[in-house]
Amino acid sequence: MDLTLRIWRQADGDAAGAFAVYAIAGINPDMSFLEMLDILNEQILADGGEPVEFESDCREGICGTCGVVVNGIPHGPEKATATCQLHMRKFHDGDTVTVEPWRATAFPVLRDLVVDRSALDRIVEAGGFITAPTGAAPDANEIPVPKEAAEASMDAAACIGCGACVAACPNGAAQLFTAAKLAHLDLLPQGQAERFRRTEAMVDRMEDYFGSCTNHGECEEVCPKEISIDFIAMMNRDYIRAKFKNLRRLGQRKVG
Repeated sequence: MDLTLRIWRQADGDAAGAFAVYAIAGINPDMSFLEMLDILNEQILADGGEPVEFESDCREGICGTCGVVVNGIPHGPEKATATCQLHMRKFHDGDTVTVEPWRATAFPVLRDLVVDRSALDRIVEAGGFITAPTGAAPDANEIPVPKEAAEASMDAAACIGCGACVAACPNGAAQLFTAAKLAHLDLLPQGQAERFRRTEAMVDRMEDYFGSCTNHGECEEVCPKEISIDFIAMMNRDYIRAKFKNLRRLGQRKVG
């Protein structure tokens, strides 16, 4: 398979970027997209050039490190697939393939296809945890968890934090990511004690960096784990409740 690649090249965050065009030949259709980029970089190095910078780690669709926009679609044309699991058989001999970094104000480009996604980390740091007493680990069945709650929590926990939802959203919103990180804790008994404080803290931090959701649904469409936008509805409901509950708690604290 022979391809023409249009790849975004940018020396650093302050430099002006532009597309560079590369011809690459002999690509095996069974290769992954990232393996194809590895071969391209070997070719560029052999010609004395600077390799294309991109991120990857597990290459199994688990870590969320990978992620580029392929022909205008975050993660590429295959639904429910991270870039590292996208195979070249989804393309055709002679195709021109355009590869870009995530496009979002909250994700500044660091170099080539690498962006700074630390804004997502700031959201998790604001409340994505459960305070637990120290001591020996409790028995596995000590806290009963309803089957439906456990399954919904696992669905939300499947989020790998890749940021495709942000890159696809016309508003650069992170509601799907934040809602998933909230739901996988808030649906479990262990997460109830801090549910509303967590929700208010994480949503407020999200709004420091990202745009607002206007229900385009693009986030769900490109999510490699097919996280449902139903979790956004749950987050919005809890956020309204949190504002009242946390305000009342603050008032009681002042009176006391």
